Amino acid sequence: MKIQKENLSMPRKLLILIHMYIAAFLAPALILVGLSGGFYLSGYKGETVKTPVELPAGTMLDFSADNLEENVRDLLSQLDPDFKFEYVKNRGTHIQTRPTSRTHYEMAIKDGQLSAAQVKPNFQSVMIELHKGHGPKAFKTYQKFAAIGLLLIVFGGLWVGLASRVYRKKTLITTAGGLVVFVLLGFML
Repeated sequence: MKIQKENLSMPRKLLILIHMYIAAFLAPALILVGLSGGFYLSGYKGETVKTPVELPAGTMLDFSADNLEENVRDLLSQLDPDFKFEYVKNRGTHIQTRPTSRTHYEMAIKDGQLSAAQVKPNFQSVMIELHKGHGPKAFKTYQKFAAIGLLLIVFGGLWVGLASRVYRKKTLITTAGGLVVFVLLGFML
């Protein structure tokens, strides 16, 4: 059996190198997404330890106030002076300090009473929060670049396969099969 060798042109070699470097650089992020998503879909969503926090008598927050974040910072500076957070996620009657990929605080108003809890996530919960984009702002920016990089990896890999006479048909058949499975499982069943 004779193996057909393909003469790689310089642009194709460069494309393969770029594909490889982007894939290698983004491997940690892609592994995080794959593992955390797989565990999540398998039912292991991680765990958090919520510790109720005693608030000073009469403490109240107006969750609709324009200066809510400032008020939360003031309150938390009294309760936990070393605690730092980036912003507040407001859900109407429930707020969280963000990022939630590390120890954070949740507060809720129920029956006119404000309650608070410190929340410590375990490793799987941290991975899920990062996966969902609930990490630090700098990490969220990294995730945006990682998303672009992932698209470059996929399109670069397809380009390399389609540009090769040896792999073109195999690439087309495999891509078509993947598309059929994606459409059937995602939209038809």
